Amino acid sequence: MLVKVIVDNFLSFEKATELNMIPSNKTRKIIEHKISIKSTSLLKYAAIYGANASGKSNLIEVFQFMQYCVKKAIPIEASSKFCKTKEANINRSSLFELQFTINDKFYAYGFSLMLKDRSVEAEWLYELYQNGSQKTLFERVKGEKPVIGEALSLSATDRARLNTYIDDFEETSNSLFLTVMNRGKKYDYDSKLRFFLDVYQWIVRGMTIVTPNTSLRSFEYYYDDVSLSHISNLIKTFDTGITQVNIVNTTMEELQQELPAPIFDDILNTIKSKTESEDNPNFKLTMRSEYSYFNLECEKGKEPRISTISLKHGKSFYTFKYREESDGTRRLFDLIDMLLSKSEHTVYIVDEMERSLHPKLLSKFIELFDQAHENQRMQLIFTTHESSIMDQNMFRRDEIWFVERDKNNTSHIYSLDKFKERYDKKLSKAYLEGRYGAIPVFTSFSFREE
Repeated sequence: MLVKVIVDNFLSFEKATELNMIPSNKTRKIIEHKISIKSTSLLKYAAIYGANASGKSNLIEVFQFMQYCVKKAIPIEASSKFCKTKEANINRSSLFELQFTINDKFYAYGFSLMLKDRSVEAEWLYELYQNGSQKTLFERVKGEKPVIGEALSLSATDRARLNTYIDDFEETSNSLFLTVMNRGKKYDYDSKLRFFLDVYQWIVRGMTIVTPNTSLRSFEYYYDDVSLSHISNLIKTFDTGITQVNIVNTTMEELQQELPAPIFDDILNTIKSKTESEDNPNFKLTMRSEYSYFNLECEKGKEPRISTISLKHGKSFYTFKYREESDGTRRLFDLIDMLLSKSEHTVYIVDEMERSLHPKLLSKFIELFDQAHENQRMQLIFTTHESSIMDQNMFRRDEIWFVERDKNNTSHIYSLDKFKERYDKKLSKAYLEGRYGAIPVFTSFSFREE
């Protein structure tokens, strides 16, 4: 689960800025949104409001950027992502840090980059303790080999293996040590080095990020009669007109016709890399684009079996393709995985949560998310303009956040909890009236006849 994210000198964030999931002592309502891990509590939600171009999507991009850097490398386009509000920022390091929990342990992982050069200036991983102390797992500074913490008690086998990895580590300007330690490396179950694997997997898989321009997502998801019935009932709950969801067989040719060439090629590469993996040569994958929805069941050495969604509306004689549904219905299929997933320790991060959804439908979705994941270690962080859900019966005050752009076009994040409000206060009305900031401020304009 996420504890906090910190960013500095990235996009519209000029100074060190953080979003945290730590409950406030002042807010005592909706205690079921506090999830306990040992003696520490973390919040279940963060609903983030702000005007257009305030920096909400930039905050989501912080998570995307960190995930991409850890999974692959520092992207080429990173060279222009420093905060451009001041000329000096091009020569200033940018900082990124995630604090999170895995298996009841708390970690802080981060790195600083010189974005203009796409070079790693420093990288660190600490285990955090609830008394405020920390243990260094590794640190790295530019031009030097990574250093493992002295307090890390390793077996002779692990120590020898690690020394070999460090000796073989080649200083590369755009690769992270955490990434390299997960390329072709295997760790025994009881190895003290497993933190490299655990931290990497949480960042890559534990954060599920959904944005409006995400063209393709994949979920390992098995369809059977029980799950199809469950999906059908969920879709009917949202009053979309759909009464039944079925899966029907299709062909590779149809899949190729439905998808843009780059996405189709990406699918083929995904199948090839997964089936060639010794760990999981057989798998089932759900792949979705804006207008298409396909299941692929793959076995090593065999042609993939492909199926797609067929949707029935009421008593209609005909069935409907996924692409024939409304934007709002297709959006529900984007989000429904959050209701079906049972993977704990997952944080869902969604940009423009309300896109194409009726306010009542969005409210219902959050209600169902609450029910589906009651007492589970799962979080939902999302940006939105929908003020109707800004309700103290739905969210705690410390779960409502604002992003505001100042006169220098830099973004600042703050929580509703900084304001003293009665619990019967109509928050949405006060927000639209400008009490909390983070709303558009218009200049005057007049039309004239020529």
